[in-house]
Amino acid sequence: MQVSPVVDGGRFPASCAEGETVPVVVNAFREGHDEMGVQVVLLDPDGGESIHRARSTNPGLDLWQAEVRPTSPGHWSFRVEAFSAPYDTWAHVAEVKLAAGIDEELVCAEGAQVLGRALAEIEEGTRPAAEASLLRAAIESLGQTGLSPAARVAPALAADLRGVMAERPLREGVTVSGPHPLIVHRKRALYGSWYEIFPRSEGARFDPERGWVPGTLRTAADSLDRIADMGFDVAYLTPIHPIGTTFRKGRNNTLDPRPGDPGSPYAIGSPDGGHDAIHPELGTMEDFDAFVARAKELDLEVAMDIALQCSPDHPWVTEHPEWFQVRPDGTIAYAENPPKKYQDIYPLSFDTDYEGLYAAIRDMLELWVEHGVTLFRVDNPHTKPVRFWEELLAEFDEKHPEVIFLAEAFTRPTMMHTLGKAGFHQSYTYYTWRHGAEELQEYLEELVEAAPYMRPSFWPTTHDILTPFMSSGGRRAFALRAILAATLVPTWGIYAGYELVEDVPRPGAQEQIDNEKYEYKARDFAAAEAEGRSLAPLLRSLNRARAEHPALQSLRAIRFHTADDPQVLVFSKHLEAHETGTGTPDTVIVASLTEHDRGAWTTLHIDLEALGLPPVVEVEDLLTGERFTWGSDPFVILDPEARPAHVLRIIHPEEDHHG
Repeated sequence: MQVSPVVDGGRFPASCAEGETVPVVVNAFREGHDEMGVQVVLLDPDGGESIHRARSTNPGLDLWQAEVRPTSPGHWSFRVEAFSAPYDTWAHVAEVKLAAGIDEELVCAEGAQVLGRALAEIEEGTRPAAEASLLRAAIESLGQTGLSPAARVAPALAADLRGVMAERPLREGVTVSGPHPLIVHRKRALYGSWYEIFPRSEGARFDPERGWVPGTLRTAADSLDRIADMGFDVAYLTPIHPIGTTFRKGRNNTLDPRPGDPGSPYAIGSPDGGHDAIHPELGTMEDFDAFVARAKELDLEVAMDIALQCSPDHPWVTEHPEWFQVRPDGTIAYAENPPKKYQDIYPLSFDTDYEGLYAAIRDMLELWVEHGVTLFRVDNPHTKPVRFWEELLAEFDEKHPEVIFLAEAFTRPTMMHTLGKAGFHQSYTYYTWRHGAEELQEYLEELVEAAPYMRPSFWPTTHDILTPFMSSGGRRAFALRAILAATLVPTWGIYAGYELVEDVPRPGAQEQIDNEKYEYKARDFAAAEAEGRSLAPLLRSLNRARAEHPALQSLRAIRFHTADDPQVLVFSKHLEAHETGTGTPDTVIVASLTEHDRGAWTTLHIDLEALGLPPVVEVEDLLTGERFTWGSDPFVILDPEARPAHVLRIIHPEEDHHG
């Protein structure tokens, strides 16, 4: 048998999130013409079992599929059992032979024998006693020679008995694959909305006499209300540690800082401490604890940026020089990503004292977990050994299963996928550079295929990346890419200032000019919203739609449809009633532009039947509140300024909870 999800032949465990429906796909066959069956046995962390009968999805290719839905975090597993199905074989033979008038007595005798085995299972205690009367009645009918063959066989082929035998089939020659591990993470590993801030900019102001007065953790805590009001789930802090002065970078990554330039927070470490310390200008550990406490009051989780690198002034440089790469001339190698140079940063080397460096990093992360951090965004994990991540993340999964790690790895696909297999819960993606409808669909299909080990996070921009698409499209591009990021995948994020459409690039680089990595940035979010310049209302609507619609919290539920205009992307997300937790099904359909410089007057083609919907449906736009009646081929008008997309919920007759 070939089984999925089994990652790299079992080298890595498959994973999912609690409540997520996971398809188990099996390629199984047997010799001869007898019928067979496949079932999946799901085992919870306490050893409890549930059986899920697989259905044949393509008999010609011997493919079978069942869906399992683990309901709580922990280490689950599943096994697959393929077997010969004597009842199904007899039922098929009976239908064929009786129709042809062949071996009628023998068919009845064989049927009685097969059902007698089911009765024996009742006596053995492996089958419910409630089925006895149904089985006996069928056996009795098969033995009534005064009836026609069709009448004798009818009770044994009736729907009620077929249902019983399908739920608890007779089995012969059982072949088992597994158990296969399935690590189930908490829901935040799959679903969430992140908002990134540089704490030193939150509340920062310029004083004509004193110069810049930086923000602190206390002033950053005041921003949490605004972040929560927009519906975000995670407040993500860029590094908050002391910053070195040796080779400190000036504005826009220059090598000549001016007095008062704060330096890059990614140049971690000074005489004030390293990764386990807080920059004195930001405050104290008490201030950090207050920040976390306020976040919890607002139902926000705190994510911390972990950059495993050091400034030349980091205590580790003098205490543990063996943790760095020394060049032939005796100098320590600084970080490079040609043509970019980071003279203010020393990368770590795991080659000389792996165990010592591992322990130091683990203990540092433990410290921040103790102070309430539940998520870590890991900077450039692809430049560290995969072995290190596999061991560290396994240790945290055992000791702190609630802690989630996001890989910031804009690198080769193989490495990105390997980091997911090694244990990272989420990964940044190439979404930032994927724009056309066709390439977005292809990319999502690739991500869904990788869902057993990698969960994507979509960011239209970051503090490091501002693509030409974003810098050329202004507000229209920012709105469009937010809509797509928030609806295509369950986890998305933005960098502070996105709602203000900060879109001016630094010449020669795909990043913002006057980059916040090297200077303070004061923003007046309230004034921008009051004057109608902010995208905050759109962000609120998107996050509200995501929170209210379980379908948008799913990755695997996506299905693509078509439009006559090839630049329009059309997709749906659908969950059945038992998957939503609300008792009613949930369906969202999105029809969106993918270009910011032209609109579309086009017909959509939506496979309503595949979604289990009637030919005509009532829909409500979650961004505008408008309602429409749609068939399978609605005509839409999309405008990059006024309406870049429809985000529509299907109004199911079972419940109109917006009604």
